[in-house]
Amino acid sequence: MEKIGKYDIVREIGRGATSTVYLCKDPFAKRQVAVKVAFPGILKDPKRGTLYTHLFLNEAALVGKLLHPHIVQTYDAVVDDHLCYIVMEYVGGGTLESACASGTRLPSQRVVEIIFKCTRALDFAFRAGIIHRDIKPANILFASADPNEGEVKISDFGAAIISSPDRTLVLGIGSPAYMSPQQVKDQPLDHQTDIYSLGVVMYQLLTARLPFQARNSYDLIYQIINTEPRRPSALHSDIPPSLDAIVARAMSKNTENRYASWAEFAQDLAHAFRSGKLNAPADPIADYEKFDTLRSFPFFADFSDVEIWEVVRFSEWSRVSPGTVIIEDGKAGDCFYFLAEGELKVLKNGLILDLLTTGECFGEMAVIGKTTSRRGADIVALTTAKLVRVTGAALQNSSDSCRMHFYQSFLAVLSARLTSANVRLVSF
Repeated sequence: MEKIGKYDIVREIGRGATSTVYLCKDPFAKRQVAVKVAFPGILKDPKRGTLYTHLFLNEAALVGKLLHPHIVQTYDAVVDDHLCYIVMEYVGGGTLESACASGTRLPSQRVVEIIFKCTRALDFAFRAGIIHRDIKPANILFASADPNEGEVKISDFGAAIISSPDRTLVLGIGSPAYMSPQQVKDQPLDHQTDIYSLGVVMYQLLTARLPFQARNSYDLIYQIINTEPRRPSALHSDIPPSLDAIVARAMSKNTENRYASWAEFAQDLAHAFRSGKLNAPADPIADYEKFDTLRSFPFFADFSDVEIWEVVRFSEWSRVSPGTVIIEDGKAGDCFYFLAEGELKVLKNGLILDLLTTGECFGEMAVIGKTTSRRGADIVALTTAKLVRVTGAALQNSSDSCRMHFYQSFLAVLSARLTSANVRLVSF
């Protein structure tokens, strides 16, 4: 077989109980794709054919949906009597399983980054009415061959509960070691089952072992329901207690004590990083810290998570010392900034016009006008400051929805400035 539909086969890259995955070339989109082909007759299996059909159709239903930087995109699907296959984004770095193996522990800050990105992706899916139900290292992919760097993407939504106005698909499937107590007891499930499973993944990444060691599936289920796992820091002294607490809450057997939302889970992860207890390097600034910072700014209130991740990718982050001139009066500009931390002063002819504080945007007039704009004042760091720089070219190359939200927020900023100026004029 040289082709699957219109896709040219490059090589086989994976094989499971129900399907084979091939690396293929899409001759029309000019990109590499992963094509999952169901084994002939597997959907007609007399014992489990119905289950396999549900799994396959679940994934096929995601074509064009779940467009998120940390979810594997589904491009196409074909389901007929002779050939069934799903065409997905190709992610070439392998799965998270390699990072969970004994002796290959990732740094704590990298674990937090991976889990944070997963929380945002699964929150996005949940808002779209989807609960994954099979979160495990094998279903989290690396874009890079080195697990210490690069993006992560969640895959394999075949076991998901997909809710829509006209249907709900509920499948009795999952990976026992990562199942929540509610899942092993076959109780009704919501997003908190995925929160538990991601907590198990976090535990395994931190410790290079599963929280429960069992001789058989019955023993494993008993432990999931009744036994508390050892704290990660009891296994490795370099793990800070703040991460113990996050894992414990995510894996709480009682849903009332478990994280109630993905936002709460993500917030605690970001706080653990900001607390300075993860021994993270000063540079570079971690992606999840960038995301959390931008999300907290009023300017980005109407941006979707996907759009904020887009800004994270094309923005430039830096730290400057007190006295650094960031913008010089009279000079041409091709970028604008956000102040992520610290305080800046705005000067005109040596006189202080204003002070800028965390979350404020400045320099945007240089890129929103039709002609090259010159700066109208000096902006100087009053304290050590963290800056977010966005070039005009990056803004123009951003997605239509992202760019639209930028211009909407620029209008709000300019309106607020005009109102403030009018108030000052009236007071004189």
